[in-house]
Amino acid sequence: MSRIRVSRTIEATPDEVWEAVEDISTHVRWMGDAESITFTSDKTRGKGTTFDCLTRVGPFALVDRMEITRWDEGRAMGVIHTGLVTGVGEFRHKGKGRRKGRTRFSWRERLRFPWWMGGPLGALAAKPVMVLIWRRSLRRLADLVESGALP
Repeated sequence: MSRIRVSRTIEATPDEVWEAVEDISTHVRWMGDAESITFTSDKTRGKGTTFDCLTRVGPFALVDRMEITRWDEGRAMGVIHTGLVTGVGEFRHKGKGRRKGRTRFSWRERLRFPWWMGGPLGALAAKPVMVLIWRRSLRRLADLVESGALP
């Protein structure tokens, strides 16, 4: 199992950041490895929402089946992966320090790779690549939120 965590300070309020990430359909605009999202439930937000995410890392593409398992309005969103790569993930954010208008956004994942992707060794090899992709993704999220392009 691979444990990955990245975070970034965004020059926006926690409410502004939440407003940008609560719309799951827009995650493809800032997540570097997400190409498309197709909802598989009637709902598109909140706990119990399910969707398929076409995920691509280099030449590798797979459909990542996900379900929102945690929805703390304005604070955190959790997900379980039930596709080829399994695991759990979570976005959290909170106001930072005394200065208003800054938010610390954290993205954590615990992922398990199937044997044909190298299992634990594949996860170990993928970790630095995923960290790089997700750091870029958070930079893109910050740019979009700070510029007012999201939502």
